[in-house]
Amino acid sequence: MAWTDAGSRPGGEVTVEGLIDDIGRGAAELTPGEPAALYAGVAELTASVDRLRRVARTARDAAADDNQGYGEPDAGPPELALPEAAFAALTETHRRAVLVLCYRMTGSYDDAEDLVRETFLRAWRARDTFRAGASVRTWLYRIATNACLDLLRRTARRPHDYEPLPAAVRGGGVPPARVTWLQPYPDDELPRAAAGDPVGPYSSLELPLLVALQHLPPRQRAALILRDVLGLSLGETAETLDLTPVSVDSALQRARPALRDLLPGGRTQEPAGAGLLTRYIAAAEAPDPAALGALLADDVLLTAPPNPSWRRGRNAVLAFLRPSRDPASAAFPGHFRQLPARANGQPAAGSYLRRPGTNVHRAQSLDVLRVEDGRIVEITSFEPHLFPAFGLPLRL
Repeated sequence: MAWTDAGSRPGGEVTVEGLIDDIGRGAAELTPGEPAALYAGVAELTASVDRLRRVARTARDAAADDNQGYGEPDAGPPELALPEAAFAALTETHRRAVLVLCYRMTGSYDDAEDLVRETFLRAWRARDTFRAGASVRTWLYRIATNACLDLLRRTARRPHDYEPLPAAVRGGGVPPARVTWLQPYPDDELPRAAAGDPVGPYSSLELPLLVALQHLPPRQRAALILRDVLGLSLGETAETLDLTPVSVDSALQRARPALRDLLPGGRTQEPAGAGLLTRYIAAAEAPDPAALGALLADDVLLTAPPNPSWRRGRNAVLAFLRPSRDPASAAFPGHFRQLPARANGQPAAGSYLRRPGTNVHRAQSLDVLRVEDGRIVEITSFEPHLFPAFGLPLRL
């Protein structure tokens, strides 16, 4: 196939036929035997069906686009002439890489998903601009970056600080940055790393970095992501942004120190193992949040985008949580359960609430934890509508 990406891994390409074969084979191998094995098989089958659904939707949208007169079927040189289904399968090969680029640019998983669909539709319309032998992924990066910049121009979103609260309520410190559109990113949707993939200085998806990126002007943000995260050359970055190399270099010289100033520092970031998350879940389910206090840093920060509430400091966080765990309190909402998850390369827990008089735990929040020096230094509590993206049910 002329559109095969030279940078893709062997066997990494997606084909419609291959997806259909995977689904048929997976369904044939299902047996009503050991429950855990059956569940794993169904989960794998569901993932293949989801991929085929995305391919079919992209092909449908491309065909509808042609029917509306926005493009001609098989436009471009003969080696680039692909039917809609083959084009859709090709773009699915690069979906995760494009998705995480759009997420870095916007800080929103919902926006990133919409932008991926917009990117693939634009790519279909502009398929005659692809140069044979070039990287499909880099070509898609250019289209996706411009789709993101268009969105950012339309919305003109700007971070601001949380409102000050009385010290007795919030604890110590100044209000942190507030990004109302910030959303978590499921680790299962991260692109699979391959040998030789560039690893830039800002390749992490941790939430403080995402928040800091949102403070940069859109073109500076795009230049830094393309150059320092994705490893594009100065020339490729300039071509993607329709700038000169000198302009890109100037943008990077402004963006890099600004980003460093916005990032938290002074402590050593640690990968949190399953043990800490297990202890957090047990403490979060306990009727008394005192057990949680042993896991928190002195200056722990609790936020809940897009809500305006925030707390800083162990005592302030525990005072905020205590009434919701006390059945005698007028603020007691019910009983909590937690399920483990991973978001933004960090441990996370899906929180479920069973209200008094009911027997169903319903999705309440996704708590993403940041750990430094063996303690939780930040809990970011998100609304639950993205639970399905993390493989979490909406009710137990």
